[in-house]
Amino acid sequence: MALSHFDPHDYIGLNKQTLGDSMSDTRHTKVLIIGSGPAGYTAGVYASRAMLEPILVQGIQPGGQLTITTEVENWPGDTEVQGPDLMVRMEAHAKAMGCEIIGDIVTKLEANSRPFIATCDSGKKYTADAIILATGARAKWLGLPSEEKYKGFGVSACATCDGFFYRGQEIVVIGGGNTAVEEALFLTNFASKVTLIHRRDKLRSEKILEDRLIKNPKIKPLWFHELEEVIGTSDPLGVEAVRVKNTKTGEITEIVCKGVFVAIGHAPSNELVVDKLETHMGGYVVTKPDSTETSIKGVFAAGDLTDHKYRQAVTSAGMGCMAALEAERFLAGNE
Repeated sequence: MALSHFDPHDYIGLNKQTLGDSMSDTRHTKVLIIGSGPAGYTAGVYASRAMLEPILVQGIQPGGQLTITTEVENWPGDTEVQGPDLMVRMEAHAKAMGCEIIGDIVTKLEANSRPFIATCDSGKKYTADAIILATGARAKWLGLPSEEKYKGFGVSACATCDGFFYRGQEIVVIGGGNTAVEEALFLTNFASKVTLIHRRDKLRSEKILEDRLIKNPKIKPLWFHELEEVIGTSDPLGVEAVRVKNTKTGEITEIVCKGVFVAIGHAPSNELVVDKLETHMGGYVVTKPDSTETSIKGVFAAGDLTDHKYRQAVTSAGMGCMAALEAERFLAGNE
């Protein structure tokens, strides 16, 4: 068992902080990784192996989106693993390689000149010669209390992650854009019936997707309706039905289902850099082709923050690897 690293400067820093001396609250690192999903932790592994002594600041949701899934069956090498357990293992792996992991949230990033400066919620500051952004994206939710209650227990925002668990079951999909139609079509591989609930009578998806949806006998669109409540059991937690409201008449209908997929889109967690880096496709950070380089030299982006297309754990991990290798090359050329 490895002993945690003891740094007497931490104690000096605490004492100075009490005295109001902020100098002790600033630390320098060659590579600062912001975010702690598969991209962030993989970047931590590779940057550590390159002897860059990276610091990783976990952010508001340590482990990222995988912490709100249950079984994961598409991570190579594991026929089945719980999402939170997988992220605990990734964190342990990064630590074992030498990555220093900080439980804090970066609230401000100054990227106009090197070294870059990151300010955390705790007041600590980190200066860095290179930055790897791995803040991810988050599914947009409706904000219903019942939706929150059953997240991971019948309510999901990822058909690719969780669709397999609803083989032969009836499920509902909420939304009317590309995400919703793609999720509904994908879910027909498993479900016996998919009800697409949309508050309008027209989809906002690409016409080719709409055509496929209408032709699919397993999908039943329910127009002019919105989700009111998810109904289910408490012990164990599980979805049994949804209550939906007609947006024109106000009439409430109950639909029996075992799964609810909220597909009203994803939002990249780009708050730190939305006014600093080039973005597209609704805020995803632009990277150079076949690269994680952003529009600022020395700043790299990996995972769902930049990936509007695949949004998979394994592709995020791959981009984390790329970012660390590219950061290493960047630092070697700018010493």
